[in-house]
Amino acid sequence: MSSENENLRAAGPPRPGAPEAIRAVPVRYPGRWVAAALILLLAAMFVHMLITNEAFNWPFMVANMFTEPVLIGVRTTLVLTVLAMLIGIVLGVVVAVMRLSGNPVLSFVGWLYTWFFRAVPRLVLCVLFGNLGVLYSRVELGLPFDNYWMPLLGLSGDARFLSFDTRDILTAFVAALLALALSEGAYMAEIVRAGLQSVDPGQTEAAQALGMRRSTLLRRITLPQALRVIVPPTGNETTAMLKDTSLVAYVPLTTELWFQLQAIGNRTFDPFPMLVAACIWYLSITSVFMLGQYFLERSFTKGDRQAQAEVTMTQVRAKN
Repeated sequence: MSSENENLRAAGPPRPGAPEAIRAVPVRYPGRWVAAALILLLAAMFVHMLITNEAFNWPFMVANMFTEPVLIGVRTTLVLTVLAMLIGIVLGVVVAVMRLSGNPVLSFVGWLYTWFFRAVPRLVLCVLFGNLGVLYSRVELGLPFDNYWMPLLGLSGDARFLSFDTRDILTAFVAALLALALSEGAYMAEIVRAGLQSVDPGQTEAAQALGMRRSTLLRRITLPQALRVIVPPTGNETTAMLKDTSLVAYVPLTTELWFQLQAIGNRTFDPFPMLVAACIWYLSITSVFMLGQYFLERSFTKGDRQAQAEVTMTQVRAKN
């Protein structure tokens, strides 16, 4: 305060008609401090509840959430997530190209695929694919109507060249993988289609004018540029897929994480700690996925940041 008065005296008396010196007063936000205090109070109450409430039964939870069946469930969840996303991405690229094709048949088939698998919930798909064995107990491949034309040719037997039991092929894991991957392919198709359409069509026309084939054009020009639009929502889809693997317990796939934790809770008649254990497991795995997504997005947007920085420096130099 004394330094402020000294500055005013040094400046001398105000001249006639001159504006008075501005005394800046910092703006105060009492509402922010009240909100922060309430949040800290609620956080303290929550932590107190976690520590003191016996329903959590932390020793029981820790003793059971790292058992061998649960760790096998974690592995199955991760394998399902990775395989379903890989198959879904490949299907998404294929279906997106079909949607953008000039062939009306391919375009309609691509639209029909996305319409069906986006409309049906994944839980229903898991149950449906888990019961596909109801349609055919055995799958037989061969020439049709062999009982009519083979006797005319003097042949005996049948024209089947492949026959297998559906239960040998369509295991619970395969059924769960098909349900998740086919559903994800429909969503990825829309993401890839949006990314392809974001590329400047002039580049496609220039490449076609140079005689570049459509497959080469897609692989070397269109798709690499579209990745900047495709990668961020694909990371979100991966996180969603990780959480949706819990739905395969209804196939049922007994080696899945949620199924194993639920089985422990039902067997011990103490389900709530296992529900909390499931939250902790999914939170941990999802956090790792989100960290990887962050660095992956940074690598794809690095060129954009450098280009923007160069443009900004150019503008500053032009002004100077």
